[in-house]
Amino acid sequence: MGFLSRLIATGLFSGYIHLSPGTAGSFVGLFLYWFLPGSESVFFSVVLVLLFFLGVWAATRFDVETHSKDNQQIVIDEIVGMFVTLILMEKKILWLAIGFILFRLFDIYKPYPVRHAEKFPRGWGVMLDDVAAGVYAAAALRFIHWVAEKVW
Repeated sequence: MGFLSRLIATGLFSGYIHLSPGTAGSFVGLFLYWFLPGSESVFFSVVLVLLFFLGVWAATRFDVETHSKDNQQIVIDEIVGMFVTLILMEKKILWLAIGFILFRLFDIYKPYPVRHAEKFPRGWGVMLDDVAAGVYAAAALRFIHWVAEKVW
């Protein structure tokens, strides 16, 4: 398997952490979000879209070469899902922590139609279910943020 596709698919090799690789990948996404400049900018949106398509490619290659379907070691989808959850969110620890928890909940429980996104072929299904979970988490996070601003 190619080094680059493995590096991307496993989220800088965080997918090899045996205990909850999806959570490890989500932490990598959170870490990258924190240090990427301009998360409120067009630049960040372009990075997100590029990372999504790189993830489709890398996840497809990883699945084909390991003869698996949505291998747990693939965590680029969690990284992209975290980016979707946090896009345009202010970088404050409280909101990042709440976003992380919300994303993990939506990613694990997969409410409708998140689970249906897994039915797309290869890397598309791997990536799209986490993007959908990220959209749910982003909406919940924005709602909580809005309520908090009204209350505090």
